Amino acid sequence: MKLSVYNIKGKETSKSVNLDKEIFGIDPNTHAIYLDVKNYLAAQRQGTHKSKERGEIKGSRRKLRKQKGSGAARVGDIKNPIFRGGGRIFGPRPRSYEFKLNKKVKNIARKSALSQKAKNKNIIVIEDFSMESPSTKGYAKILSNLEQENNKTLLILADSNKNILLSSRNLKKTKVVTASNLTTYDLVNANKLMFVESSIKFLEKNYKK
Repeated sequence: MKLSVYNIKGKETSKSVNLDKEIFGIDPNTHAIYLDVKNYLAAQRQGTHKSKERGEIKGSRRKLRKQKGSGAARVGDIKNPIFRGGGRIFGPRPRSYEFKLNKKVKNIARKSALSQKAKNKNIIVIEDFSMESPSTKGYAKILSNLEQENNKTLLILADSNKNILLSSRNLKKTKVVTASNLTTYDLVNANKLMFVESSIKFLEKNYKK
């Protein structure tokens, strides 16, 4: 697929890029996308939930009434789970929600997500640019020039750029990542992908392995 390259003023340049079919033109594997997104979201969970069980509740171990003869059901101590303030049965314990996912599956998932975006014409390629200082207004102007101010966008850079990152941080519908930190979740979560030219080359070099 051949795409035109735009500058940050929103004007089409004389340059163009050819998207590699091995990365942007495969038959999407939706199950691989599902697994990778699930893996990412699971890793974000803290897993620090905890409730006190019977042995952790403060209180006497004295039996509240005799076993027989009261006419009521038999009970144990005040920490019995049937009483208010008693211990919880099978309550949550701290745990990790992460699970293993093979690198090949993750690679297929990213390629599938990229191919879906390319198929739906939701990829924009812009010239490499930099910002002299952080400016939210300046980054918002770039989005406006590209007519993407109302879309949820993901800008993919080849290398980390602190000024661009800081400029985009206060805008709700935009995110900036480097190509090496690109996740399937980020790709699926964005409406439009904005690649700088050098990031396309990075993907072609590393995603074919």
